[in-house]
Parts: sequence; C-alpha cells; structure tokens
Amino acid sequence: MFKLLFMGIFSLLSISVFAQDTSVYNVYDSSVISSKGKAQQNEFMNNTYDFPAKPRSQTEIGISAGMFSISGDVSSILPTGGFAVHVRKALGYVFSLRAQYLYGVAKGLNWKPSYGYSNNPVWSGFNAANHDPVYYNYKTTVNDLSLQGIVTLNNVRFHKQKSGMVIYGGLGIGATVYNAKVQVPQSFSSIQLITDQYANRKKTRDALKSLLKNVPYTPAQNENNTKPTLGGHPLRATGTALAGIAFKLSTRINLAIEDRFTFTKDDLLDGQQWQEHPLLDPAQTRDFDSYNYLAAGLNFNVGSKAVEPLWWVNPLDYAYSEINNPKHMKLPKPVFDDADGDGIVDQLDKEPNTPAGCPVDSHGVSRDTDGDGVPDCKDKQLITPTECQPVDADGVGKCPDPECCKNIAAQATMCNIGDLPSITFKNRSTQLSSDAKAMLGTVASKLKNSASCNITVSAYPAASKVSQALCNKRLDAIKTYLTEKEGISSDRITTNCEVGGGDVNTVDIKAD
Repeated sequence: MFKLLFMGIFSLLSISVFAQDTSVYNVYDSSVISSKGKAQQNEFMNNTYDFPAKPRSQTEIGISAGMFSISGDVSSILPTGGFAVHVRKALGYVFSLRAQYLYGVAKGLNWKPSYGYSNNPVWSGFNAANHDPVYYNYKTTVNDLSLQGIVTLNNVRFHKQKSGMVIYGGLGIGATVYNAKVQVPQSFSSIQLITDQYANRKKTRDALKSLLKNVPYTPAQNENNTKPTLGGHPLRATGTALAGIAFKLSTRINLAIEDRFTFTKDDLLDGQQWQEHPLLDPAQTRDFDSYNYLAAGLNFNVGSKAVEPLWWVNPLDYAYSEINNPKHMKLPKPVFDDADGDGIVDQLDKEPNTPAGCPVDSHGVSRDTDGDGVPDCKDKQLITPTECQPVDADGVGKCPDPECCKNIAAQATMCNIGDLPSITFKNRSTQLSSDAKAMLGTVASKLKNSASCNITVSAYPAASKVSQALCNKRLDAIKTYLTEKEGISSDRITTNCEVGGGDVNTVDIKAD
C-alpha cells in the first residue's frame, strides 16, 4: 500500500516539477497576483500606493524518511525507521503553515532486570511466585497528524540578495494514534544475571534478542477505558517543536534535514509507566513519553502562475533594486540654479557673476573674440589685431605705424593718381559685375602709369564670422582680377577687413 502511495505522490510531483517554471519573481508581473490583490497592484502600478501586492506563491509538497525513537521508561533501540509527508503554504515571507502526516515504528529493550512488574497487568502473572526478574521491551507503531506554524529565520537579508539555504523552526499541535505491544516470554531464566551490567550491556541485549526472536507480541497496557481511542487504539493530543535547514537544489526542489520532537500527555507509548526505586519499590510516575523524528527529505514546489515559496524570497529585493536602479519611483523634476542668468547652471559655471547681456561660452565665461581681455559686451573694437594690443578699458588698441607709411608725406607727393572708385556688391555676392570690372580696369591703368603708387582695398564686415569670411572672399576676388586679368603685381595691393568701418556691401580702393 505504501509503495503505491509513494509512486502516486512521485508521479504527481514529477508532473509539477518539470512543468514550466514561473517562479522567478518580478514585482511588475501582475499575472502572479491573486484576484484579492489586484486592486493594490493596480494602485502600485499607477504610483498611487507605495507597496506592490503580495505575489501568489507555490505550494511545497515534501516527503522524508529517517530515524524514529520514543523517549520513555524503556530504553529505545536504534535505529528504527519512520517516514512523513507534508503540504506547506506560505502566509508571508517569514511565517508558513504545514500539515504533516508522520508514520513511525519504535522499539525498546531494557538491558537491566526489573522486579516490580506485578503492577503492570500485562506482566502481573509472569513467574510471580518465584519473583524472577523481567526485561521490559516494546514495539510501538505511531500515526501522527499535525498542523505546524513554521518561522523562517534567514530569508530577510540586508547584504545579500538570496541564499541557497534557509533555516527554520516551528511549533505545532496534532493528534497521535499509537499501538504499543510487548513480548512476554515464558521465562527469562536463560538470561544470566550479570553483576556488572554496564560492562555487559551488549552481551545482555544480544541474549535477550535471541530469546525474544520467536516470541509473539502482546498488546501493552493502555488507558483506553478512560481516554479516547480511534480504531481501538489510544488517541492522544500532541504538541510539536521542530527545527531544520533546507538547501535549494533548484527553484523547484530542495533538500531538507529536520529534527522534530513531539510530546504527549501519555506515559504508555512504551507500554510501561512504572519506575522502580533503588529499594525495588515500584512507583507510578507522570513523566509522560515523547518521541523524536530525525529525517532527511526532498521538498517540491508545485503550482503555475506563482513565485517560489516566499520563505525562499528576500522581501527586500524590490526595495534594493529600486534604490540602485529606479524604474518605478516618481522622481521630482530636477531644478538647476543659474544665478547670473547666462544659461549655464551654477554647478558648471566657471564665471558665476557674468554681467547681464554678455554672451558666454559653454563654461559660462564671457566671450572675448579678439582675446584682448575685454569681454565682447564691453569691447568697442571687437576685433583688435594682435599687434595693436594691449588695449584700453574700452577694448580699443593703438596700432604702430607700418614701415610703408613712415615716409607717407614723401610718397604722397610722388603718387598723384587721384581718387579711386569704390566697388559695390549685391547682397551676399562675391562675383564682380561688369561695372566693377570696368572700374578695376581704370584703377589698373592708373597704377601702370604710376609705378610708385600702391593701393589698399578695404571692406567693412559685421562682427560675425560669416560676415568676415564674406569680406575676405570679396577682397580676394578684386585682388585676383587686378593681378591675373590686369597684370598688377600682388605686392602693390593691400587688403583690409575693418569691422564697422562702412557699408558691408561696399569696398573702397585708396591709393598709398
């Protein structure tokens, strides 16, 4: 029967364990939230509630086997076996409930002789006249059903995300049906009474086992006439304390080692409630019997659309991940101060007190196009040539007279070509019109007739780089025409772009 039961349980667990694994917990996965928690989850997703709903968790089904023993008035014989099956469900991350069925068989055999057996009705007729000693023994079968509250001790972790091991403990209540039997031979006379009992414990027990090998079991003393029974066997309420450790083998399977201690308000689990005093005065005692189950087992997590049992989940996972990499929290719109209003935030501004209206660079420093130390917003000569610096407070420089102009008075008397025409360009054009070419032909003619004369071609761009570039192109067009088309030497032509000196579309030609 038990073989068929195990095969059925194993088949069920195999189907569940190897089904699709949905146990990885994602706080944003609403499919693992029960209908009861949907409202809270919706509020959380809409940022109107701080906490996500508790996920639906898988159910644990476990089987175990181990050593079963009774602590009573008769010494137990180890090892004896037992097995258990359970179903466990989490109520939270720390607390869970477990229903467990335990079956155990315990045996006991005293290696010390006893003489007060007449008080036990099962032994009362045994060689009473001769007052020979007896050796108490028993074989008890226990069926236990209990409900336990279990507390997980280490899944709430502050410095590690998860653990492959959990430690737990718990308390429970339940009911036990037991069937205690004893072996009563015709005589124990073949057992030699040895004075030094401790030195010969094994020898005495081996002799007793040989004697009792073919002796049938007899129902032991019980209190069925005064206490409840089930199926003709004593039924007793029990209390349980347990502790264990489980090791995760996968998200679906774990291995557990557990010790469970159960106490009963019954002193006849071992078939004996009489203790003998040193003077062979037997006395009934109330040191109730208990039993212990030390076992190893496999636990399986079953269920779909659920996370693994919550005692394996660290409830701080979401909080720590959100702190490290915010995905859900509502962050306030950043506000960056700009005390001087230059468009560069104070944290990046290398000139925090820029005067109002002064253009700045990407570091918040006032622009100084010509690098003369006077910001553009105060510079009255925006582009001061390097040779004309240093400048005054208004950014205006004083240029030295060029070598070609030191004897300008003498040269003026030698160059008498008169006034020269100005060239006008349309809009942003750099092309010379027919009129402009004709006027340049006149200029070239005069230069050819006056070998000592040179000319300066001046244009007047705006302060922008674009305007200055246009100025240079126009001057190059004029100089190229005079040199290439009219044959004037390039060293007789000087070009000059003077910001703000005149009309931006007019180029003046002056004799030197």
